[in-house]
Amino acid sequence: MKKARKVQSTRRPVPDLDFSGGVRGKYAARYAEGTNLVALSPDVAKIFPDSTAVNEALRTLVRISGKTVRTGKPSRRSAG
Repeated sequence: MKKARKVQSTRRPVPDLDFSGGVRGKYAARYAEGTNLVALSPDVAKIFPDSTAVNEALRTLVRISGKTVRTGKPSRRSAG
């Protein structure tokens, strides 16, 4: 009989994120609509009061960089 090998996890714990008080599926509908959730560092979160301020700052950064800003729902491309 073969002995089972122990498999070490390659995942590293992320100490800054604590989802212990989270609610399963709370943002499932938003996710299905294409909304992305992003965790901001506390120092960055102090600067931006809400998502509108974050989006405005990011769009300004993109304009400065010369990239095209797409607003609205992103189109889905088929893989391959």
